[in-house]
Amino acid sequence: MSDRTYNVLFLCTGNSARSIIAEAVLNRVGQGRFKAYSAGSQPKGEVHPYTLQLLKTLNHDTSFARSKNWEEFAAPGAPQMDFVFTVCDNAANEARPVWPGQPMTAHWGVPDPAAAEGTEAEKHFAFDDTYRMLNNRLSIFTSLPMTSLDKLALQKRLDEIGRNSQKAE
Repeated sequence: MSDRTYNVLFLCTGNSARSIIAEAVLNRVGQGRFKAYSAGSQPKGEVHPYTLQLLKTLNHDTSFARSKNWEEFAAPGAPQMDFVFTVCDNAANEARPVWPGQPMTAHWGVPDPAAAEGTEAEKHFAFDDTYRMLNNRLSIFTSLPMTSLDKLALQKRLDEIGRNSQKAE
């Protein structure tokens, strides 16, 4: 196994819920093998309060959490990404910056918990469900044998994670 740390960027439109959750989860389950970041095409400017509440309840450090524009990661001096994943359908369909280093990409869309309607309990459940879906996908991702898969095989597995886990969820 390589001692290399892989940089991963999660993209969404608002960068207030899904991409922030994915960043927190991967930084935990990646156990130092992965460094996660998140950004949005049209960042809200603040992290959704339910996102912060959920992450704190699950003992995640939230000091990293801020809503930021994805241009930040295309700028000179930004960390070079190995992987870029969209976690919302809108961001997947938008024209994205050119990422230095030509990272591998995949779409792992999940429903937007910030758009959930209903009682407070139902809204919180939407955030819990988003966390569960992303945690499942990222657990699969972090278990991939990165050094033994060629680029084509790895891309196939990345695409499968998004497709197969959507069917199971």
